[in-house]
Amino acid sequence: MADFGEILRNIGEFGLFQKVTLLALSFPNILIFLQFGSILFIESDPERHCNTDWILAAHPNLSREEQLNLTVPRQEDGTFSRCLMFVPVDWNITSIRELGLNETTGCQDGWVYSSTLYEATIVTDFNLVCGRAHLLQVAQTAMMLGMLSGSLLFGPLAESFGRKRATQTSVMLMLISSTATGLCPNIYLFLVSYLIVGIGYGGYRLNASILATEWIGVSKRSWGVCVIQLIGAVGQCILAGLVYGIRNWRMSQLIGASLYAITAIYIWFIPESARWLLSSGRIDEAKELISKAARINKRNVPEFLLENTPEKESEKSAGKLTLFQEPVLRNYLLITTFGWFSVQLVYASISLNLANFGMNVFMTQLLFGLTEIPAHTLCMWILEALGRKISLLLTIIVGGLSCILMVAIPQGEAVAVTALATLARFFMIWAGSVFNVYIQELFPTSIRQTAIGLSSILSRLGTIVAPSLGLLARYHHVIPPLVYGGLSFISAALCFLLPETRRRELPDSVSEAVSSRKKSARADKKKAGN
Repeated sequence: MADFGEILRNIGEFGLFQKVTLLALSFPNILIFLQFGSILFIESDPERHCNTDWILAAHPNLSREEQLNLTVPRQEDGTFSRCLMFVPVDWNITSIRELGLNETTGCQDGWVYSSTLYEATIVTDFNLVCGRAHLLQVAQTAMMLGMLSGSLLFGPLAESFGRKRATQTSVMLMLISSTATGLCPNIYLFLVSYLIVGIGYGGYRLNASILATEWIGVSKRSWGVCVIQLIGAVGQCILAGLVYGIRNWRMSQLIGASLYAITAIYIWFIPESARWLLSSGRIDEAKELISKAARINKRNVPEFLLENTPEKESEKSAGKLTLFQEPVLRNYLLITTFGWFSVQLVYASISLNLANFGMNVFMTQLLFGLTEIPAHTLCMWILEALGRKISLLLTIIVGGLSCILMVAIPQGEAVAVTALATLARFFMIWAGSVFNVYIQELFPTSIRQTAIGLSSILSRLGTIVAPSLGLLARYHHVIPPLVYGGLSFISAALCFLLPETRRRELPDSVSEAVSSRKKSARADKKKAGN
């Protein structure tokens, strides 16, 4: 059988078949952000007091103010305590008024919430306040841990059982767990189901972009990643409007789950990656899918393109260890992982600070989505015009320089600092899109999924480190921006060692990936000589 790149040139590099497949794989990226609504749209410390209805047994007609005066102690600032109440007593109301109550205890019958921005959140439904407030951070950690686990689990799964099977499994996990999340009666079941949501999300995000990319030719290959991420940015905007209208975390989860049900139906008709089928020796299945793609694209497939070729036994025998045994691939992994880690760290750190603008929370979320849309849109065109290497270097360097310039701005100039932070975040989003495309083109089909999974797992540590790095501002406000800029420049220097992959076929074997590096090195020397 001919080279798969030649096959795509004949059946259409980005025809109707690829467009429908890409849009179908992109749709769940809108829904994924609905699952974040349960931890993004919360008031971590809402206005509240202990439930003290026990006193109504002594006098059912007490006003709310008098009930609080008799049963809840006041803090130093004169407001009612949020976490303490007076110990209930079996007295009549006259004795309580005359003698008063002095012994305090924690809330025994829950809390009464007032003046909340939302109708219901996991904080108010599960009482994640006072001694249980730490469980809110546990919920956020559960999602992150799930995403890391999903990247780890579904990489090897896709290599062994195919991109399609891994994508289908991820969607079903998200459907079941998101439904369970919206119905959870307590925080502990919520943590388990939210962990599984993260596993499904991590697996789907990893596999959907690879499945789409492996069907697209060199002229539009970057669209496979960028369109999926662009749809995700649209999802962030929709999330802001949805939660603004609903303001109930359970309803948000169940709406997302109902839409996942639609995806769970059509995902079974998504085509497998013919490129993976060929690398796995499943020639007949690959030929059938290639013929189907040609018919949908209204192209004819020359017979000589579908002639059989022997299975590449050497690739199968090498296995996943090739990723570490081959020096070129090992270097690719180390460079891309460090670069991706740096981008994730800067992006997450700036996003955490942007959330403290003092703006309306819905407007802030909308702003996040709107700033990502042009980044992903520009990425699709610039990648093809300038190439992967130049695009990556420019975005990381400009983003890092924006961080460094924040040091020169006086602390009182909030508008200038915010503008530079937004600019840095914009270019880091852009750099993240480039990395998602670049890393797929560096590794061969036989280990592509495993390589991206490992790199994704390690890079996600940046989002975990980000909150701790922000604490360095306590010592001096210039430390975090200097660290962000420094990491960006170091990663840019390392990425300079990567080969250019624009308009080059995806490598299907280790030898092709290594030879691509050598060809790029020769091309760079030739340019330097001229």
